[in-house]
Amino acid sequence: MTEYGYFLAAEEHGPADLVEQARMAEQAGFSHLWISDHYHPWNDAQGQSSFVWSVIGALAQATSLPVQTAVTCPTIRIHPAIVAQAAATSAVLLEGRFRLGVGSGEALNEHVLGDRWPPAPIRLEMLEEAVMVIRQLFEGRRVTHHGKHYTVENARLYTVPEEPVPIDIAAFGSAAAALAGRVGDGFITMTPDAELVARFRRGSGAGGNSKTASGGLKVAYGPDPDEALRTAHRLWPTEGLPGEVLSTLTTPGQFEQAARLVTPERIAGEVVCGDDAEAHVAALNAYAAAGFDTVYVNQIGPDQRGFFDFYRTKVLPQVAG
Repeated sequence: MTEYGYFLAAEEHGPADLVEQARMAEQAGFSHLWISDHYHPWNDAQGQSSFVWSVIGALAQATSLPVQTAVTCPTIRIHPAIVAQAAATSAVLLEGRFRLGVGSGEALNEHVLGDRWPPAPIRLEMLEEAVMVIRQLFEGRRVTHHGKHYTVENARLYTVPEEPVPIDIAAFGSAAAALAGRVGDGFITMTPDAELVARFRRGSGAGGNSKTASGGLKVAYGPDPDEALRTAHRLWPTEGLPGEVLSTLTTPGQFEQAARLVTPERIAGEVVCGDDAEAHVAALNAYAAAGFDTVYVNQIGPDQRGFFDFYRTKVLPQVAG
């Protein structure tokens, strides 16, 4: 049975607001939390980008819901050994209710130290090695690793949860979905793509049905659909950009230039805007039909309380079992 979570957008909201949204999500009946991990927002209109691990510490004190990063890139900006320590500490604070979502990243966030941004096949290779290093450290034993991309010497995590943190892998194409199946405990994507879910499960072998598939979508609730669309187009025009563009541009300014080609009509085709409960339910049902175990919804714009009231009374009762 599909479950429904809320997606905290750290690019659009400051840390205190994210914590308050988490509280409202739990009160509204959402059962899980995602939180984005960015160094930059996608554009200056979004205007925020707090350090995710600090916010997760606050979430651990504010809510009883499970939390997952969606997603952390453990390959360039932050070494996988440090990501492992951050994730293990988060899992201890959350008493085991933490999953680490990882992906191959975007240049927007990962180029900031001046490192070369490698092509997609190399990024996936780096991600696979990073996951291996993180899993070894989660065991709480001393790790020395001299690999193709990473070196770890005599490293041990002393603060670890009772069980290793599950690692889910983001995928937007078949190669990454296969990687998620091979080395991940779950799969993350942002479209209701049944074929990607199937590719992930095929890559998982006999254990595929025991692994989780999680999907995310953005909506813009509001009593005026036209105003909601304008808000979505202003804040998240990136929803209308193709995937490779999302991974290769390096600054919010470049995304703003690319987004000039994205029309409001294009965003209307990508984001449910307004207060038609049936439209929101249909968007959620598309993920359930595609085989997702959990669907995470993000509300675009400032009317967070209105969104949570709307989903609590009009939407979640129609989809939650």
